Amino acid sequence: MQNVTAVAHRGDPYRARENTIDSLRSALEQGADAVEIDVRLTRDGVPVLLHDATLKRLWEQERPLSALSAAEVRGLTEGGVPTLAEALAVTEGSRVMIDLPGSPDERAVRRVVDVVRECGAQERVYYCADAQAMLAVRAADPSAEIALTWKSVAPPRPALLAAVRPRWLNYRFTLVDRKLTAQVHRDGHLMSVWTPDTVRAMRRLLDAGVDSITTNRIDALCALRKG
Repeated sequence: MQNVTAVAHRGDPYRARENTIDSLRSALEQGADAVEIDVRLTRDGVPVLLHDATLKRLWEQERPLSALSAAEVRGLTEGGVPTLAEALAVTEGSRVMIDLPGSPDERAVRRVVDVVRECGAQERVYYCADAQAMLAVRAADPSAEIALTWKSVAPPRPALLAAVRPRWLNYRFTLVDRKLTAQVHRDGHLMSVWTPDTVRAMRRLLDAGVDSITTNRIDALCALRKG
């Protein structure tokens, strides 16, 4: 159990609002090995931490992020939505998994990769999302570490794996059992899963031999791992 990587999903959302600086800090304080963050671009091309396409759910603002400048986002959220650069600064020394929701285009992906490079964080950042986004990451950074998100028990096509070259296969946790984990390992990949939040589910996945668990309950996972 000690070898399982504990990844905090959007930080520590049960204690602090997801994808915020406070949430990231709390997750690391709870013992997370890595934090997972969602990154999208503002209208003026600044990567910021937000899962949804709009600010409605978290910040009660109807306008889409893509219609707002970084300065406008900061004003509407009182600085609550950090930039990727700010998130990388506050997590210095820790691993960061960057999720790229919303099927971003190649320009957006390249901008995110560029900011990671500008911050000197290439060695501790890895990326997860669907095949289209991960192909764009691979094109932008041939050396990037990738966790290819997969939502089917049918395996990725060999041609796709050859193009993306993922280190991890990142599965929805309900699909994963010992048989699938063993197959992923035989194929030369590490098994990452998302997002179990009950101790029962986490224990089942640990017994299945997964290599990484991404959860909203990082405290529960870290406590279970110690046991």
